[in-house]
Amino acid sequence: MTVQDWNEKQLVEDRIIAQLQKLGYTYIPGSYLEGERQTLRGAVLQGRLAEAVKRINPWISDDNLRRVVRDVTHIEAVSLMEANAAIHRNIVHYVSVEQDLGRGKKNQTVRLIDFDHIDNNEFLAVNQFRIRGTGETVIPDVVLFVNGLPLVIIECKSPFITGPLDQAVKQLERYQAEAERLFYYNQILIATCGQQAKYGTVGARSRHYAEWKDPYPMALSDLGPEANPQDILVAGMLTKPNLLDLIQNFVVFEPEAGRTIKKLARYQQFRAVNKAMDRIMTAEAPNQRGGVIWHTQGSGKSLTMLYLSVKLRRLPELQNPTIVVVTDRKDLDTQITNTFHRCGFPNPIHADSVKELRRRLRQGRGRTIMTTIQKFQEAEAEENQVLSSDSNIFVLVDESHRTQYKDLAVNMRTALPNACYLGFTGTPIDKKDKSTRRTFGPYIDTYTIQQAVEDGATVRILYESRLPELRIEGASLDELFDRMFADYNEHDRELIKKRYATAEAIASAPNRIEAICRDIVNHYETHIAPNGFKAQVVAVSRETAIQYKKTLDRLNGPESVVIISGDHNDLADMKAFHLSEQEQKQFIERFKNPEDPLKFIIVCDKLLTGFDAPIEQVMYLDKPLKEHNLLQAIARVNRTFEGKSYGLIVDYYGVSAFLKQALEIFHEKDVKDVMVPVESEIPRLQSRHRAAMRFFDHVDKGNLEACIRVLEPEDVRVEFDLAFKRFAESMDLVMPNPLANPYRADLQFLGKVRLAAKQRFRDPEMNVSDCGAKVKQLIEEHVRATAVEVLHEPVDILSSRFAEHVENLSSDEAKASEMEHAIRHVIRVRFDENPVHYTSLREKLEKLIADWKEHRLETAQLVLELKELIRRDVQGYAAAQPDGGMVKEHCPFYDLIRKELPGDRFSDDRLKDLTQILVEQVSTLQNIRDWTTKENVQRDMRARIKRQLRAANCPPDKLEYVTQQIMNLAKVHFQA
Repeated sequence: MTVQDWNEKQLVEDRIIAQLQKLGYTYIPGSYLEGERQTLRGAVLQGRLAEAVKRINPWISDDNLRRVVRDVTHIEAVSLMEANAAIHRNIVHYVSVEQDLGRGKKNQTVRLIDFDHIDNNEFLAVNQFRIRGTGETVIPDVVLFVNGLPLVIIECKSPFITGPLDQAVKQLERYQAEAERLFYYNQILIATCGQQAKYGTVGARSRHYAEWKDPYPMALSDLGPEANPQDILVAGMLTKPNLLDLIQNFVVFEPEAGRTIKKLARYQQFRAVNKAMDRIMTAEAPNQRGGVIWHTQGSGKSLTMLYLSVKLRRLPELQNPTIVVVTDRKDLDTQITNTFHRCGFPNPIHADSVKELRRRLRQGRGRTIMTTIQKFQEAEAEENQVLSSDSNIFVLVDESHRTQYKDLAVNMRTALPNACYLGFTGTPIDKKDKSTRRTFGPYIDTYTIQQAVEDGATVRILYESRLPELRIEGASLDELFDRMFADYNEHDRELIKKRYATAEAIASAPNRIEAICRDIVNHYETHIAPNGFKAQVVAVSRETAIQYKKTLDRLNGPESVVIISGDHNDLADMKAFHLSEQEQKQFIERFKNPEDPLKFIIVCDKLLTGFDAPIEQVMYLDKPLKEHNLLQAIARVNRTFEGKSYGLIVDYYGVSAFLKQALEIFHEKDVKDVMVPVESEIPRLQSRHRAAMRFFDHVDKGNLEACIRVLEPEDVRVEFDLAFKRFAESMDLVMPNPLANPYRADLQFLGKVRLAAKQRFRDPEMNVSDCGAKVKQLIEEHVRATAVEVLHEPVDILSSRFAEHVENLSSDEAKASEMEHAIRHVIRVRFDENPVHYTSLREKLEKLIADWKEHRLETAQLVLELKELIRRDVQGYAAAQPDGGMVKEHCPFYDLIRKELPGDRFSDDRLKDLTQILVEQVSTLQNIRDWTTKENVQRDMRARIKRQLRAANCPPDKLEYVTQQIMNLAKVHFQA
């Protein structure tokens, strides 16, 4: 394979089609299917859909078959997401028709896909499938059809372009806007360049796309040593059984913040659920069906429980099982119950009391009951402790590692002696906790902290110990007491010491709180606020939490709220900070909103588990936490959010100083990198610094033009851009810590070169908008100081300043490069305005560059030729007024007609007359609002254009093409 063949088709598209063929898909080029479609607007292969429906449902009448096909292909919906959800319901829950099968007319279930007999379905892999959208014809690289329904769309990009996956996702977003109906049926979107591959769902933004790293049930070794991420994703998601399993059991539509989000399982969720099902169905004895699923916090444990419940409910062998979801805290119970409700799980019942739990369990099979472990404890004293002896009861226990389950497990097993127990935990089981394994069984699946960070499911957690002189844990209480109460006389100090010389009392000393609050405000404003994130303060007691609130307010710190448990015996001062449950919810929603000025949430015990606020980046910890409680609490900062590359624990109590001991109860591999000191980033910062600077090792770094030339090849720019982003990420993490100082000048240098390259090559990906605020500020300050060399935006080639700008460049090479890339930019941006003219311009440019590279042109001569090209074909075209009485807006249409209609049959005057007639026709469209989205209006206009072309004796073989090109020009020039 030559370098020229290293493109998306050979490297990516052909490879994926070949793999799909090995998986049993039938490959058909898109052009072959156009004869099967009534119109290019049709996304469904209706004939194949009808054949499949008849094959799967052989009893269906012809009338009902036509009705089903029509219902599937004519979805009425107000939005893409609504239509997509409706189609998914039809696929998974089937379609109902009324038909007499011998016992009178009754509603009958029609299946569009046979999930039980996979080979009874047709699987097609189609490339270059054209579909006419509202503004243009879109051509996804690969579309996978199941029974004529386009369920998977794959966009391929070359690995040698800048940001290939981002570009693929943007293209998929554009397709969704242009050809919405194609995406009514979509279940998986895939963006790939071979060496990277990610999947998402309709409506997803780039940051929501994820990798699929496990080809389960295959092993990685089954794919061979040369398997790349694309191969793994295809093997894991697109084998026939896995694809249908994902569609049927692992898709939910969840309302969030006033809109619906479509969610598709991540690979660890899919793997864990299917491993659990395999154990349930193949266990040699009923008591061997259970086990533990440990998936680290923030990786979607609640949805994993939901997906498992969906599969348990669907499997006929389990005979309509009862599912009991058990937690040990009210807030977690509410959270999981709400997840089931929001995702549309049928009829989850919340058992609020022991009596309600007992009643529901005795009502029979098929219920999904949500409750807390304490209900079993309360039932212990009752005479009849067995609530059900059914074996098809599945108890899903959340946070199953907790020590109190050791006792309560006995109550559950007594109440439900034949049930299958499946434990879920967000923290690993400790080395000594044999009761968890004994209660639930061995691990079913694990997804560690480190794996979640590597996958981007969570961000890594760093810690920093501050104000060591004020630390409580591990310090001498006498020494701390003397420091904290130094302002009191000796007599009072002795009295205080006798009564209150406890760690909690010293932690609450006003001058200690004052010092910490000053440090928190300074740290937040310099490290966290610039990037727009928020903070949680964890105090040792409710009283201390209130002290923090009062002190932060007095220091004019960021807006904050205290959320603590209230007690009716509290004194008035504490009651002033009591909040109702509704008020707490309102403050939490404000905190989660990035635009809301509420920046701090101050707690003692609340919101340390089950609290999910991705906007939170830092936790200021002033409370002793150990083991599971520590892992639970710090995970509040590990949620992903746009622009957030890490979470931070700032420790004032001294917990991090004893982190190793606090985590010794766990296996080392389970808690690897759970919290790492900020200083640990320095080796990675050094490595990333070297990777970014190596591009300029053999270049005079004082010569900006020489540095820009290094980045001229597109593949080099791609490599450099990735290296720069990684270096900038590490710098943003460390700054303003003095440890970053040795690298600041090089970051400024690289930022300036990157910005200059963005201007020269008109590359929109190469800017500082995707860097953290601290990095952005540092680079922009440097650029402003050297504004003579680097402008923020490239000079427009049509500007009167462009020639002056070129002349100011230092060499002929720089001048030629600037003009070449300015011309390329004009062609790219303005191509749709006049494809004929800009195609000609591109051909002239390519010939000049080829002549120069082959030394048929000297650089100085190339400069002169490019200047003339700009004068004549760019600036000249923009300023020219056509002759012959034709207005300028007619030029693109005239150029098109002159190119496509033979010159020996059409005189120039005749072509101009025809142009004028056609433009007068299509210009009327600008009076019709949103005409580009109205098929009937466009159909009528196409018919009128064809009449004029036929009257002018347009060759029949060109009629359709010229008509479509005229319509494309009309969309550019005559938008309403």
